[in-house]
Amino acid sequence: MRALVRAALACLALCGCASRNVDIRTLPAETPAADNAAAADNAAALAAVVATAAAESGRQAAGDEAPPVTPADAPSMYTYDPWERFNRFNYRFNARFDEAVFLPVANGYRRLPSPIRSGVHNFFSNLSEVDSVANYTLQWRLGFGARSLGRFVINSTIGIGGLFDVAKSLHLAPALTGFSTTLSVWGVHPGPYLVIPFFGPSTLRDGLGLLGDYGLSYGVNVADLYRGIRSWALGVTNAIDQRANISFRYYATGSPFEYETIRFFYVRKRLIEDEGLHKKDPARMRDVDKPAGQ
Repeated sequence: MRALVRAALACLALCGCASRNVDIRTLPAETPAADNAAAADNAAALAAVVATAAAESGRQAAGDEAPPVTPADAPSMYTYDPWERFNRFNYRFNARFDEAVFLPVANGYRRLPSPIRSGVHNFFSNLSEVDSVANYTLQWRLGFGARSLGRFVINSTIGIGGLFDVAKSLHLAPALTGFSTTLSVWGVHPGPYLVIPFFGPSTLRDGLGLLGDYGLSYGVNVADLYRGIRSWALGVTNAIDQRANISFRYYATGSPFEYETIRFFYVRKRLIEDEGLHKKDPARMRDVDKPAGQ
């Protein structure tokens, strides 16, 4: 009997202790539809925050970028070619001469050993430095003129008459210029498009530049190379070397508009070069290839 009483008292004591520390909880009711709706709302709110941040960063980036290009910014396809009939005749003549004479000779020249071809090319490039010195002086770009003069002196001495481009290994890279660029610096417009027999695409200004460069070379007459038969031999050899280093082939594209394509890209290249010299507004390029007064 006493044992039974003691067991009852122990049970009551344990129940009293447990009532202070144990809290029986109930599980929340299962509501899958409500849970899914809440998750969808949270996802939509997160997406809105991300979209707002992306739009804000886009607006900040747009302030640092150039405005988008419009059709009005595209260069004009018009090229001033008042002598088109004459130019087309010269273009066809040059194509036939190139196929029959010039290209076969240039291909034969390519079969020479590479050191010989490299020496010939360096020799003529070195002679061109004399024209560059004079033209850079006329352009009042004296830093470039000093570079060309240094290249000429180094290559003519250490480079054995210009056969080796020693100056290039001394970090004096070539930067040739001519009288056509001098005319551009002086503000002379490229003028109408012109195809010169044997020389190819040009402009009136570039044609005058060729005459100016030849006159300068003839006047300076380095090592008496521009007199008599030596002048003719040098001119022919230089032309062959230049043709051998040009990969262009007449009518290789098969396009019926090859003349127009060559004309457009040649004149456009000249205008871009002029733009770099004068640092003017690119919008001027839309009309700069038109003759004065139009």
